[in-house]
Amino acid sequence: MIFETLKPQIETIVFQTEKTINERLLNICELLEKHVAHYNWVGFYFRNGLKEELLLGPYVGEPTDHTVIPFGKGICGQVAVSNKNFVVPDVSAQDNYIACSITVKAEIVVPVFVNGENIGQIDIDSNTPDPFTKEDERFLEFVCAEVAKIL
Repeated sequence: MIFETLKPQIETIVFQTEKTINERLLNICELLEKHVAHYNWVGFYFRNGLKEELLLGPYVGEPTDHTVIPFGKGICGQVAVSNKNFVVPDVSAQDNYIACSITVKAEIVVPVFVNGENIGQIDIDSNTPDPFTKEDERFLEFVCAEVAKIL
């Protein structure tokens, strides 16, 4: 499966210490968006210091107005509170969804933990209905664990 071939590439990006953290995060976004057909928007959100809000980090895909997300709002804001993965097979069926684009059909958000604290998350939108599997979740958990090493 594609995820197994991407894992060593993620590890390589993480350890490119000549690049800034944001450059490496952007490279991860680019890699995922390019190689996983149902990943149409890939980005990171991070907690804004002690404030209960998330700030948009590096991403690839359509530009978004959602650069600041309060805790509890939308899928990303809910993950900031729950500390759990959130898979949304159909965004139109989700009450607390923040629409980014009319083309988005599904979303997956996986938190990034550093020293046991949820400091951010990877957010992926898909234009394909119900595309995310347990394999996506496990792979994105791996990605987040690798990203945590550089934060």
